[in-house]
Amino acid sequence: MAVSGPLVACAVVHDDPPRLFLAEDLDVLHRKLALELVAGTDVAAEAEGAALRDALLDERWGDAVVEWMGHTGIAVDVYTERVATAGDVPEDLIGAQIQFAPLFRDR
Repeated sequence: MAVSGPLVACAVVHDDPPRLFLAEDLDVLHRKLALELVAGTDVAAEAEGAALRDALLDERWGDAVVEWMGHTGIAVDVYTERVATAGDVPEDLIGAQIQFAPLFRDR
């Protein structure tokens, strides 16, 4: 069954501990990551920070995050997904639907 809820954008930052960012769409998510991750970076060398600053000042949010990943070595995975609603998995039908799932095929 296809999920019909609203679209959400999320990012998993593979830091220690991992961090999760959620946003209403990819544009908002990229801006949030630029603000929270990239702009908060403390760079020792002027040359290292130039690419990060340039990307932010040019509002190239995705490029800024890619530069940040290269600078820090920390991976960021970005996804979009539909939010599941009660209508997608109705309580009164879930038992019947589960019986036809692959786990129950050999019964």
